[in-house]
Amino acid sequence: MEKEVFNSYMDQVQKYPLLSYENEVELSRRIESGDSRAKMLLVQSNLRLVVSIAKKLNVSKDCMMDLIQEGNLGLITAAAKFHYSFKTRFSTYAYSWIMQYMLRYLHNRCTPIALPHRKDEVIRHVATAEQYLLQQTGHQPSLEELSVYMGLPEKTIKDAMQYAFMVTSLDSECGEDDNSSIGDLLPDSTYSPEKKMMDKEGRAEVFDLINTLPEKEQKVIYHRYNFACEQRPKTLREISSMLGVSAETIRQMELRALRRMRANVAVKQLSMVER
Repeated sequence: MEKEVFNSYMDQVQKYPLLSYENEVELSRRIESGDSRAKMLLVQSNLRLVVSIAKKLNVSKDCMMDLIQEGNLGLITAAAKFHYSFKTRFSTYAYSWIMQYMLRYLHNRCTPIALPHRKDEVIRHVATAEQYLLQQTGHQPSLEELSVYMGLPEKTIKDAMQYAFMVTSLDSECGEDDNSSIGDLLPDSTYSPEKKMMDKEGRAEVFDLINTLPEKEQKVIYHRYNFACEQRPKTLREISSMLGVSAETIRQMELRALRRMRANVAVKQLSMVER
């Protein structure tokens, strides 16, 4: 049944055409203006991306569609937050959101709780009995049938089946082609793809502003605010020794550079408003 549902879903999503970079930019502009249909088109054209990521996680077929639906939620979130100014393909931006939603689902579904030995033994016996009755009767055995066969109360069997669904080891391997484990897939709730992207864009804008400054002022800003990625920002005295001027001159150059950068930002914001 799950295979039929999956195949039917794939037939549906493959009907939606893939987008070019120009198409994505146009849809992003329309989404910015409040066009809900543009958002729907962006999501539909990337549903195959979600399926591709889900397949890489090598989950059981029983929960594949649930995993895909969770990934689709991440895709929808990405479509709402994506902006053409990011200057990247939508699939690159959406990947982190989709993966975050999927890993959160796997984490919640597979809570790593260690069970006492007796409960673990009951789980194994129930699984063995369930498989045996399935082979003998040709249908999934009910709680009553399992209870009669095993001689255990129905509540005990029901609890064991719930534990079997929820519990796994953090060291359990989750892929056939590598040695990754469930523990490797636990999501970082502090990670935000949007924040990472915005930080990257913000840093690029700052570098663009610095590049508009005179050469010496560029060097002052680079070293004063450690854009050179050294162990620590340099002091006024250290920079003055590098450039062969006094520390006070460096301080004045820093102030001038900051004023220039603020003025350039104000001009840029004004030009955006006028558009």
